[in-house]
Amino acid sequence: MSTELPVLTANDFASDQDVRWCPGCGDYSILAQMKKMLATLSIPREKMVFVSGIGCSSRFPYYMNTYGIHSIHGRAPAVATGLKSVRPDLTVFVITGDGDGLSIGGNHLMHTIRRNLDINIILFNNRIYGLTKGQYSPTSPKGKVTKSTPMGAIDNPLHPLSIAIGCEATFVARSIDVHIKHLEMVLRRAAEHRGTSFVEVYQNCNVFNDGAFDYATDRKIKDDTIVEIEHNKPLIFGKNRDKGIRLNGLEPEVVQLGGAIKEDDLLFHNELAEEPSLAYLLSRMRHPEFPEPMGVLRAVDRPRYDDELNKQITVAREQRGDGDMNALFRSGETWTVS
Repeated sequence: MSTELPVLTANDFASDQDVRWCPGCGDYSILAQMKKMLATLSIPREKMVFVSGIGCSSRFPYYMNTYGIHSIHGRAPAVATGLKSVRPDLTVFVITGDGDGLSIGGNHLMHTIRRNLDINIILFNNRIYGLTKGQYSPTSPKGKVTKSTPMGAIDNPLHPLSIAIGCEATFVARSIDVHIKHLEMVLRRAAEHRGTSFVEVYQNCNVFNDGAFDYATDRKIKDDTIVEIEHNKPLIFGKNRDKGIRLNGLEPEVVQLGGAIKEDDLLFHNELAEEPSLAYLLSRMRHPEFPEPMGVLRAVDRPRYDDELNKQITVAREQRGDGDMNALFRSGETWTVS
């Protein structure tokens, strides 16, 4: 019997369900790049599981011809933790949004990341609640006027990459829905990483928050508003590649290349750095003061929760044998109530 895996295409990952997002939604692009990327991994579809919570993004499992769990609001990381712990052979993706993942699900997201479970978390960030029709979300900018903030949001927004790095995430990256080649590359890097990979995708909600990321997608200006970071390369940006980021003490600053300022004076990206301070610094660079980093901010190797848990189970069985549920129920102090 041949053990070779069948060659898969993106179409093999398309389910028989009609995709029901609003026409023009950025979710379509993320779905397309995910299917394209999965076809390159040489992993059987029956070994893949997509787990989601609640929200527009969380319809994702219906549209994938893999196993999937449409779970409950904010609890996708908890469901994925249980699944990956007992089935470490599976490739597990958590699909969530800025509301589902950072509001009701913030606590679950944080603890999943710190444990370094071997799963992939893809957070769609459109800075709005889309499914519930346009309320402000945890990532909406201060002053944002929505149905639930008619006088403007007074909350300070959360920044997903900063949260992930603060939780010691071993893989952190960002991409944009319409930058399809870059998005596919980032998703592949995340899937290949062992440990928790956290990817933020800027996703346009063209109904309730259209144009939220125009500054990062408009071809006329995006060269000055984003910087694509690469390992061991300086942070250079601009239409003419004539601007850069360097450190002034502990603070980043934008500088003009030429004259006394050379490429060697700039900040060089090191995604493999164990110390997360520079990755955190990158996560805090925001438009309009700075170009926003796109790419892999951090990729380090650390012990994984599912590996360590199953090692403990193996040792316990070696030392004490297989468990007996009947004996466990009748052990210790028991009482009979008549």
